[in-house]
Amino acid sequence: MYLTRQADYTMRLLIHLAVQPSGVATIQQIAGHYGISRNHLMKVANRAAQAGYVEGVRGRLGGLKLAKRANEINVGHVLRATEDWTLVECFEPESNRCPIAGGCGLQVILKEALEAFFMVLDRYSLADVVRRKTLLVQLLSLRTA
Repeated sequence: MYLTRQADYTMRLLIHLAVQPSGVATIQQIAGHYGISRNHLMKVANRAAQAGYVEGVRGRLGGLKLAKRANEINVGHVLRATEDWTLVECFEPESNRCPIAGGCGLQVILKEALEAFFMVLDRYSLADVVRRKTLLVQLLSLRTA
């Protein structure tokens, strides 16, 4: 299984904001620290704002900040919101054209595996992800004020 850039960049955005000493960072700063596309990150940030994970800060020192405390942002919820979990065609009954869907057990097995995957992810918050905050600040070359 491989997460899309959407999910990956959303998690990176949240991690960056969670360890940012000032609590606020611009899209340009975050994109620069990760070496990723500013335009793509802007789309990710807009979706994260719509989902209630980040919010904008206006003014000269403005940018983005977490909309909730890190311990209130659940990793499983973030990944559910940012990723398409239609692993196989038969997960979507309206568009399923698989001729063996009615007799195949793969859908049930994959759904069970996906539930187990999320059961683990749901046990963790963003705070767990950034537990080594000091090291993350160093790795991202963030200024500690």
